[in-house]
Amino acid sequence: MLDFSDASFADFFASEFNINIDDPKFSTNGGSKGKRLRYFLQTCDDATAVRTLTALWEHRCEYLARSSGKDPVVDAQSRYRGLINRLSGGAPPKPAPLASAPTVDYHNISTIKTELLRISSLSPQARGFAFEGFLKSLFDAFGLAAQDPFRLRGEQIDGSFQLGSDTYLLEAKWHGKPTGVADLHTFHGKIEQKAAWTRGLFVSNSGFSEDGLIAFGRGKRVICMDGLDLYEMLDRKIPLNQVLERKVRRAAETGMPFLRVRDLFPN
Repeated sequence: MLDFSDASFADFFASEFNINIDDPKFSTNGGSKGKRLRYFLQTCDDATAVRTLTALWEHRCEYLARSSGKDPVVDAQSRYRGLINRLSGGAPPKPAPLASAPTVDYHNISTIKTELLRISSLSPQARGFAFEGFLKSLFDAFGLAAQDPFRLRGEQIDGSFQLGSDTYLLEAKWHGKPTGVADLHTFHGKIEQKAAWTRGLFVSNSGFSEDGLIAFGRGKRVICMDGLDLYEMLDRKIPLNQVLERKVRRAAETGMPFLRVRDLFPN
């Protein structure tokens, strides 16, 4: 079933729905992943079924994007929409745009990953300029409409991009130490001075201090990425827009601004 192992299938249900899919009751008609899922969907309420199918569809889109990108099921998206519509009695949640996945140039993504590794060996001043170019190329590669200025201010880079219908301001730092609460509060202050629908992405290659994240608190209009997030996203060929969407979703659910790619997309 997709790329799920028994362990990752259990982790998926535990993290997404706080459900133990290994419970023997779900194996009434057989213990395979498909049979357990089918029994679960047959016995849960419609709202839970919609949530489950939506999350599985998103995972399916990500899986196809990381592999060939070619959908082996004819008219899969329309069939999915029809099923969700019947269960929800209205318009279905908007799924991840599977049709756009094949347009990503993964040869270019490989080049961008190599550039990220090269930047780490540069001097601080050169590193700032190179990181500016790296981020612009990254956002452009995934069609996120990156806008100037990506201007260098010391080693701080400002810019903006579009994710769905939301406008995000970008702040990026490449410092020797993890980013602390002062920088997070400063950036959030900029967000609060803009329109109410403005959001923010803070990229810190060196990560974020644990104390800083705790002091920054929850429920902010900012999500965070670190250097390991960037590398793992590129190495595993996970589309940037899907990484950001998953971070936004989990931030809405938990209030936490920083959750790692490896936790959001378990193997």
